[in-house]
Amino acid sequence: MTTTTPDPARTAATTPVAADLPPLVDAVPLLREIGDLKRLRDASGTGSLADRAFLRSWRRLLAGQDPEHVAADETARALAAARLGGIDAAVLRVAGLTPADVRVVLRRSADAAVASAGETLGELSDVLDEIGAETPVEGTLPSPPPFAVALVHQPRAGATHPTRPRVLVEPPESHGDHCFVTAVYSALLAPAQGVRRGDAFLVALAHHLPNADLPDAGFGGELLLGEHLPAVFATLTERSLAQLPGALSARLRELLPQRETTATAIGRVFNAADVLDRVLQVHHHARAAAFTAEQALDDLDLVHPGPVQGFQLRVLSDAGLPVR
Repeated sequence: MTTTTPDPARTAATTPVAADLPPLVDAVPLLREIGDLKRLRDASGTGSLADRAFLRSWRRLLAGQDPEHVAADETARALAAARLGGIDAAVLRVAGLTPADVRVVLRRSADAAVASAGETLGELSDVLDEIGAETPVEGTLPSPPPFAVALVHQPRAGATHPTRPRVLVEPPESHGDHCFVTAVYSALLAPAQGVRRGDAFLVALAHHLPNADLPDAGFGGELLLGEHLPAVFATLTERSLAQLPGALSARLRELLPQRETTATAIGRVFNAADVLDRVLQVHHHARAAAFTAEQALDDLDLVHPGPVQGFQLRVLSDAGLPVR
């Protein structure tokens, strides 16, 4: 469910549109990989990597960490995870790598992912320099706020329309998934609009606060709530903000209204990141539905080159499952 109040009087002709966002076509492969953190899991915790990063981000903010640092560090982690998945600094340290080796491996992964975007996202040294940096042990962080826990359990509605049945796709992403990925996209896009990464990250991380209490019925549900929608969103947003320290909640009260316009730089960053994630999520489901065995076998080298490849290919051929 989006958190922008529908305004029938507002039209495309009267809504400011950003003219200075860089063309993002070259960034889409990287954005897709970051989006896949919604679907990657490992044995070190429950939920997707994105859900866990969403909760960790809120825990760090509750601990009083600077949003600018949290944004840069969590974006750096996401860039490394784009290729390494759950192989993070903690795993590499358990495996015996030195801190220097950990930084090399994580930076190598992030650089490989970022290379696919060319120069589209501009200078990322402030983010990439965070790769492998020492961060507080998660066990020392406070518990996440209740609304954040609710959001990782609250599924997204998918594509809805007020006069048509919704299109259901399985498995649905969570609001934690969507908010974290949108926050990373926002942090990446922020400098091009002269916006601090921390502010952009915060807005996106918090943009679905009402859905901690409000099950998602999508855009169609918003229109059906009609004249009650603004009050519902305002009441439920305040319920969530009340769970945060005063300074953080006050900052969010300043920032969040800007997500409803493209007349501000933060609004442009957020709305670009939000729509990119929503549309790339639909593209993911379309690609998954069209996936074929040939793509894995031929395009992705499922039976990958190595000393046993010849033997494996003969086994498959003898089983009537030849690989081209």
